[in-house]
Amino acid sequence: MIKHNAAFQKKVEDILGEGGYVVRYEKGSFNSGFCVLEKKRVVVINKFHSLEAKINSLVEILGIVDLNLSEMSDASKKLLGELTHTEAALL
Repeated sequence: MIKHNAAFQKKVEDILGEGGYVVRYEKGSFNSGFCVLEKKRVVVINKFHSLEAKINSLVEILGIVDLNLSEMSDASKKLLGELTHTEAALL
């Protein structure tokens, strides 16, 4: 289901944005390729990683952050459910 292209990256970024997080691309020495600042609801992705690594990091983050589902579109909820393999996202 994961497509490694810029359009798919934008869709995943939109899910995080609708869920209340800001996505930023910065340089850094993140061992996993990303950093999540929970208190500020900011996701920082290593800008020097490949497109595939960025998308994989964004998808991994979807499974660990607490998203505000009430503000999310139905399309985003559906994609979130598919990416995280949860039915809760579809409610």
